[in-house]
Amino acid sequence: MADTKKVADKAERKELKRTARKKAAPKAKRTTPRGAQKKKVKKLVRGQSKR
Repeated sequence: MADTKKVADKAERKELKRTARKKAAPKAKRTTPRGAQKKKVKKLVRGQSKR
């Protein structure tokens, strides 16, 4: 993404970012599913109350 810290005008900054996004190379497809690193939660036993 383009460095837009020095640009004060919001509309101009937005335009710069959009053009930079269009020029950027497309991202590669995911190799692992999203959230694969998330910690898995074990299912509670049926009929057993938590408290």
